[in-house]
Amino acid sequence: MQQLNQLMGKYIDVEISGRNQLTGVLIDAGLDIIVIYKDPDFVYITLTNVQHLELSSKQMDELATIPDVPIDQQTENISYRKVLDNAKGRFVEIYVTGNKSVHGYVTSIMNDYFLFYSPVYKSLFVSLDHVKWIIPSPPNVTPYSLAHQHFPVNPTAIPLSRTFAQQCNRLSGNLVVFDLGEDHNKIGLLETIEGNTIKLITANGKSLLWNLRHLKTIHLPGEA
Repeated sequence: MQQLNQLMGKYIDVEISGRNQLTGVLIDAGLDIIVIYKDPDFVYITLTNVQHLELSSKQMDELATIPDVPIDQQTENISYRKVLDNAKGRFVEIYVTGNKSVHGYVTSIMNDYFLFYSPVYKSLFVSLDHVKWIIPSPPNVTPYSLAHQHFPVNPTAIPLSRTFAQQCNRLSGNLVVFDLGEDHNKIGLLETIEGNTIKLITANGKSLLWNLRHLKTIHLPGEA
């Protein structure tokens, strides 16, 4: 923490898992999350996925006054879980995998995953360990400029389990999509889950075993 505090208020380069790099002003830091201001966005970055960070070598224009942080911490010490809890019901962008960000809002937070409602993917179960960053939307802005009636108060009738593994097990027997479906081998019938191993039957009838620990999101295709 002391080393991060020395960078507070300065431009830093942050390299994140997946070879993503962000540059912005470090404005807050906790044991498991940092916040940078990348005009006009506040980016909440989970430290679990930070490869390294350093003082930026780029020449930056003099920074204007930074606006108030969009997610009020209500406590002195920022943390990943507190950010998620305070973000519930607020429209945000999350980045988890591949080249896609997902827009929507956090509805429930469980032991090691949270439920995220997206107009595109509907109810999305997201592993806490794999979220790279969270960017709150500006006030009074909804994803895709959709009217509020497109965002249900109770987005899913699926009962929630305490852990991501238990939730996956609850979805056994359903057609599911892992990691937003960027890999066609992660779309199929979730047949069984034993320990950390998931058996998935793909469209061509091929049986694949996936390590649950490396799966980032799960959702049901075509969910209303």
